[in-house]
Amino acid sequence: MNETFLAIINPAAGGGRCGERVGKALDRLRTSGIALETARTSAAGEATKIARDAYNRGYRKFLAVGGDGTSYEIVNGLFTRNEPQGVSNDESQIPTLGFLPLGTGNSFLRDFVEGTSGEHQDGLEHAMRALETRRSRPCDVLRLTHRDGVIHYTNLLSVGFAANVAALRHRRFQGLGQFGYLLSIFLCLARLERRPFPVRFDDQRKFDSRPCLFLTFNNSKFTGGTMMIAPDAATDDGLIEYVRWGPIGRLGLIRNLATLYDGTHTRHPLAEHHAVRRVEFQLDGPVDVMIDGEVLTLDCRTIDVLPAALRVVV
Repeated sequence: MNETFLAIINPAAGGGRCGERVGKALDRLRTSGIALETARTSAAGEATKIARDAYNRGYRKFLAVGGDGTSYEIVNGLFTRNEPQGVSNDESQIPTLGFLPLGTGNSFLRDFVEGTSGEHQDGLEHAMRALETRRSRPCDVLRLTHRDGVIHYTNLLSVGFAANVAALRHRRFQGLGQFGYLLSIFLCLARLERRPFPVRFDDQRKFDSRPCLFLTFNNSKFTGGTMMIAPDAATDDGLIEYVRWGPIGRLGLIRNLATLYDGTHTRHPLAEHHAVRRVEFQLDGPVDVMIDGEVLTLDCRTIDVLPAALRVVV
């Protein structure tokens, strides 16, 4: 087995800042005795292919250099449709993933960073020290089965309001930065959709078809950098943290927006959360989903957990 870390770099992440800063960060890691090789991506989805090919050549240690999208692609390269490559009774075959958050965000890493200031540099320093001290821990991987295949993720999947905001920004306001994000929130508030996404979990007999503002299915606590959408989520408990917010109105949502950042929204009378092992959907067709920061349109079928399928350097 190859003990070298393969750093998969998205130089375009963070508006190109990743490509400018990565050299210094990698030099520091090499100085601390970490063996590194590098591969750079030039197109969406390329990190998935690089990770898959490298795993098949014997690499088991990977470094996601970029933002949420880079780690998402790598995770999907480490797991195949029929059998997760990392799920094995032999610990030496379980892949390890470290992070250099040089993109626009890394929500997953924030679960392990002390404080919630939102500064990317804090997350970078934390990630560097974790790599230098060889600090790692087991991490669950969540598996979404949809009509056309399987996707794996480590952070969260969301449908409803948050996914609508992300989809609108991605499709119409991608080039406007933070203003595009705020504009998308405003427009989604103006046409506030509260609709059913029929789901059931574990041994429930009936699907829950009540209208809601959003549903999220979480492995870790944060999304959007600093939004604590699932305060009770744990990345190594073998469970999906399911958070539902019912059909709250516009004024109620505006008044409670701040609670999404400290996790107290789960105390709202219209909110509920459960730790579950399996989720089934009964959708009437594809819907917009946000999955680890990526926006997709999918006909979701099930979500389940691959316990301790990955080691993360955090």
